[in-house]
Amino acid sequence: MTEAVPSWTDERVELLRRLWDDGLSASQIALQIGGVSRNAVIGKVHRLGLAGRVKPLGQVAANGRRKGDEVEIEASETVVIVEEPTVPEPPAIVTHRPAADFPLNPLPSAAPQPVALAVSERVTIMDLRDSMCRWPMGDPTKPDFRFCGARSITGLPYCSQHAQIAYQPAAERKRDRRVAGMR
Repeated sequence: MTEAVPSWTDERVELLRRLWDDGLSASQIALQIGGVSRNAVIGKVHRLGLAGRVKPLGQVAANGRRKGDEVEIEASETVVIVEEPTVPEPPAIVTHRPAADFPLNPLPSAAPQPVALAVSERVTIMDLRDSMCRWPMGDPTKPDFRFCGARSITGLPYCSQHAQIAYQPAAERKRDRRVAGMR
């Protein structure tokens, strides 16, 4: 099978070197050489180890001058061309949803108050059943370690009080961590 893309012949490489030294861009070189992409030119320049070029500080305008160059009108006067960059304005908000009517002074959220469990309700791991709350109470390394033992919510391992502690919305957890960090 023949190669559809022309290869880098010695003549093409020499033309690439000359055009690169003349300061043409990779896109312009690709157009002049023909049959190669801008990226192919960049890759070949890199493999050949040709010197990289630094872009000039000002952009070259259509008239061949850089922005900020001075133009002499008369021998005694100089005029400075100043072009201010134009920044596109952000899109205007055309429609919006009105804010919900929330009370200005929201009621403080009723934090669940811990309910003291009777010691008799607390159970060891040996007495723990499927319908009992598995919330650990105390230090697991101590002999008086127990589980809550209250009736658990169907499908969950905890009673309603401990489920509120265990399953908090993410926003509440973050807020609680921030409050705890300020102490």
